[in-house]
Amino acid sequence: MAVQANFYRVQLDDRSVQAAFSQFKRERVAFESTEASDDRLPPIPPRRTLLCTRRSRLKKIGQQVMVGDRAIVEEPDWEGQRGAIAGVFPRASELDRPPVANATQLLLLFAIAEPTLDPHQLSRFLVKAESTGLCVSLCLNKIDLVSQAEQIDWQHRLQLWGYHPLFISVENHIGIDTLLATLNDKITVISGPSGVGKSSLINQLIPSAELRVSDVSGKLGRGRHTTRHVELFELPSGGLLADSPGFNQPTLDFPPRELAHYFPEARQRLRQGNCQFSDCLHRDEPNCVVRGDWERYDYYLDFLEEAIAYQETLQQQSNPESSVKVKTKRKGTQQHEPKLESKKYRRVSRRLQHQSLEELYQDLAEEEDGEF
Repeated sequence: MAVQANFYRVQLDDRSVQAAFSQFKRERVAFESTEASDDRLPPIPPRRTLLCTRRSRLKKIGQQVMVGDRAIVEEPDWEGQRGAIAGVFPRASELDRPPVANATQLLLLFAIAEPTLDPHQLSRFLVKAESTGLCVSLCLNKIDLVSQAEQIDWQHRLQLWGYHPLFISVENHIGIDTLLATLNDKITVISGPSGVGKSSLINQLIPSAELRVSDVSGKLGRGRHTTRHVELFELPSGGLLADSPGFNQPTLDFPPRELAHYFPEARQRLRQGNCQFSDCLHRDEPNCVVRGDWERYDYYLDFLEEAIAYQETLQQQSNPESSVKVKTKRKGTQQHEPKLESKKYRRVSRRLQHQSLEELYQDLAEEEDGEF
């Protein structure tokens, strides 16, 4: 359910709890049928949640334990509420950011106002979400801050992009029941930039979560980070909800040729026909069916250049003979710099310096002995 540092909060499934409770009752009956001694206490009833560590064997084989994993817990200590994860079952899906296993859908939550909805940033999140292969749902919060006409304009615009967004207001409890129906019996990961109301939404859907929330920064015009780690929360109506730390710049870490398939508008054009070249990047190639007059085509070109730069970075890092290195700056821009020759610029160790001095003294002494 949650991972922090080297500890894992594990929720046992109903069958495991029932089996542990049956064992507890058997031990209780056996205990009550014997004479109790002063140094023997009754057995502790089973708990549904345990704080676990990971077996060193899993660490040696490189087995990561993620939020959402189905795992095997050994040697549960009901009194100390502790256990040890001994194995992990195969995953149906796996996300790297946020690190969540077995998720069934992604819910992108954006604010239609405060902070202002940025089409470029929204497209970036949508492309990243599409690349996961999971079902993607889009939800726009804070509709109480815009007019009905502006909401209709955004709805029509996003439908042209290929999405049917849900419009909600966490503050005024608008559209929450409709959203909840899409979350039932699924493992959903909520993602989106900081300050759009992810923690507030989870607090409303699951009051027991009691997540910390923060206002939007007036100086920067965007949200402040409040969620520090990934955690699963159980919905009262069934299903699990994963909150994740907010971020404003997801990395487009996939091959450039795959990018067009992450735009629903481009996918529709590809279904209607084929480009002349099989390796078409849909820029200036002749007889391209994707290139054309659709709103997010300029965004596609921007993301394509970034994906190409990322691919070149991977190739240069994998090539030790490359004389150029790529340095990523804070705003996401990349700069190519020459590599320094390590042997030429490496500082000589003091041990070697002392050895050289000793050899020099020895040579001088030999020369002096030869002169006299």
